[in-house]
Amino acid sequence: MAHRKLSASETKARDLGLALARIAESEGLPAAVGVDRLRQASPRLTPLAVGQMVRKHQDLVDATLAERGLSLADYADQGPGLGMTFTIEQA
Repeated sequence: MAHRKLSASETKARDLGLALARIAESEGLPAAVGVDRLRQASPRLTPLAVGQMVRKHQDLVDATLAERGLSLADYADQGPGLGMTFTIEQA
């Protein structure tokens, strides 16, 4: 079975998963990762894009984390300008 090319939003969702994994691995588990820390790790991940990627492609984010032995334990979004937090744990 041939792999299909990922769309731009799917690629960004994978980037989100990889950024969350890198941050969690460097900070220790469980890790609480805020959107500001995500922006430092990957400036292309704007708060709007992050929210959309979690809503549209959470399956890709989860799969990317699972490849590294991690899981998304919790995701909280307080709304525009109020922040987002991801809790990453060992799978």
